[in-house]
Amino acid sequence: MLVLTRRIGESVLIGDDVEVTILDIKGDAIRIGIQAPRETRIQRSEIVEAVAASNAEAAHAGDDAEAALRAAFTARAAAD
Repeated sequence: MLVLTRRIGESVLIGDDVEVTILDIKGDAIRIGIQAPRETRIQRSEIVEAVAASNAEAAHAGDDAEAALRAAFTARAAAD
């Protein structure tokens, strides 16, 4: 990990087309601005991690969920 010290108004360039600028510092919070091409995805890491964890949890449904789905499909097939 590269660690840099920047002041308000100073920027860091990432590659040729991404610029990160320090906008404001208040206490332990820092506001940054990111200028990048529209096609560049910019996401908060904690949101990406939360979605990944939620998806993994949903993918590992318990045996009860599988049994309930099988029973529902069997009941529907018998009714048709």
